[in-house]
Amino acid sequence: MGILWSYQIIIDSHRFTSFQAFRNVLRETGDLAGQREVVAENLQQQVLSGISLLSKTLREERKKALQEGQTLTQNLQAQYGALERAKRNYEKAYRDAEKAVENYQKADADLNLSRAEVEKQRHNMNMKCAQSDDAKNEYANQLQKLNRLQQVHFETALPDVFNRLQEIDEKRTKGIKEFVKGAADVEASVAPIIARCLEGIVKASESINEKEDTIKVIERYQSGFMPPNDVPFEDLSKMDTNSQHSSSTIGGSGLNIMTSKGTVTANKLKKRVGIFGIFGSNKNSLTPDGMKEDFSDLPPTQRRKKLAAKVQELTTKVQQEQAARDGLMKMKGVYEANSVLGDPMTVEKQLNESNHNLEKLKQELRKYQHLLEQATNQSILQQSPKSASRHNHAGQNGQRGSRHSNGSNNGNSSGEHHHHHHHHSNRDHDNGEDHPDDAGSLSRSGSETSVTKTQNGIESNNQPESNINGSSASPESGLGTSHTSLPGSGQGSANEQINDDNFYDPEPLQPLGTCRALYPFDASSEGSIPIKDGEELHVIELDQGDGWTRVRRMNEWTEGFVPTTYIEITLYADVEGVDHLYVNIESKAEQQ
Repeated sequence: MGILWSYQIIIDSHRFTSFQAFRNVLRETGDLAGQREVVAENLQQQVLSGISLLSKTLREERKKALQEGQTLTQNLQAQYGALERAKRNYEKAYRDAEKAVENYQKADADLNLSRAEVEKQRHNMNMKCAQSDDAKNEYANQLQKLNRLQQVHFETALPDVFNRLQEIDEKRTKGIKEFVKGAADVEASVAPIIARCLEGIVKASESINEKEDTIKVIERYQSGFMPPNDVPFEDLSKMDTNSQHSSSTIGGSGLNIMTSKGTVTANKLKKRVGIFGIFGSNKNSLTPDGMKEDFSDLPPTQRRKKLAAKVQELTTKVQQEQAARDGLMKMKGVYEANSVLGDPMTVEKQLNESNHNLEKLKQELRKYQHLLEQATNQSILQQSPKSASRHNHAGQNGQRGSRHSNGSNNGNSSGEHHHHHHHHSNRDHDNGEDHPDDAGSLSRSGSETSVTKTQNGIESNNQPESNINGSSASPESGLGTSHTSLPGSGQGSANEQINDDNFYDPEPLQPLGTCRALYPFDASSEGSIPIKDGEELHVIELDQGDGWTRVRRMNEWTEGFVPTTYIEITLYADVEGVDHLYVNIESKAEQQ
């Protein structure tokens, strides 16, 4: 039950435009987050992976180019070293050859030396000259190699390395260009969707209507208590001659003092829903533990709303149970006509249980109808001549009024006066527990007394069952064709006029979704409507297990039941969310 109440609070809060706008903002924010995820995925696949691959390739190519350039430089340096060595050898051999020639010339000029000595010097000179020529040739060869290598190195090999490094850098720069453009393209691909999301957020903010929300808060928390009467002037000089009137006046004044914050009966309430509790915790007014079965702990207006909602809920349940019972009766008739299809006794137990549940629901419905009528009569009794004259006097002094009062400005004085006298006679018949003169005190004792009688079983003595037992909630009975009719309480046309004109005018059921007819249906039974193949309709009530779904035509208010198997249903998103969950939880709680 606590879960049901929590979800009911959530559903009630959905009515505020600020809540709806915030929910739409959250939805659009979720869409924005989804688009950011799409951007991240596309960047990962199209940009980051390409950057990683290109970076790896460029690193490898640059490494190879640098290694090749280093090899070319090392080869050139090695050739420089070989040339230096060849040059040094050539210089040494040249000096040795010059010295050998000089020694030979000296020995040849010296007549004291023998011919053998001279021949030895000549042989040494020839050898040194040959070595000098070889060193010279080696030097020339190494010099030629160096020049060729140097020419190739600086004109071909090294420029090729630099060109490759240049190409690598160009690839890197081009990659930056392409990847930046790719990232921008990824962002641009979702920009229209993001723009629509932002437009949706702006539209959601513009949908907030502060006046409408405050009116809904007033509608949700308006109490219906009447303001206290004016405090009368106490003339002390007339105390002796008019003591009885003074005592009654003092009593009335004391009552007004007691009711400065509500009513005498309101002091007994466990949970008072007032202006000081609106912005507090919901535990003070909305806990199911502190709410009575007849809602007598609520203010008059809220009590009438709760009772009307309860009557509507019970009426729907009666219709559903009646439809289920009719289905079982049909099944039993089919089994009796053809025993091959099944045993009729298997349906008998379910049929008895359905009849028992239906009777319980009807009794509970009559009880709440009686409570609703009493609550409405009590609100009419509060419009006493004394109170009316006070309000008329207040209107003449400046037309002071407030839409928060809910009960003092109905604008139907003649009808209220007629109903007031009618119910005054009824109240006199009930042992005189309440009188019109007491209506000005704003006491709810009469309502609580009637509730006590109702709980003791008196509520069923004057409730005819013609509107319940004499009809069926199945498609054949026709009850399902109108959800605005409320079974009467048996108090006559005057009471029915009260119920219809003063307090209870249920709104049409909101569509839960749409459906499309898969097959044509002729609607031979009462309460059902014909449909054509492919026709689009609104879904008003889902199938409750009896095989029938309540629908409404798109362009008119024609409603009725059609077989569930004949249509394809598509529920709205909010119905599949909180509201649908609430319905499922409520049905499970009722079964338990």
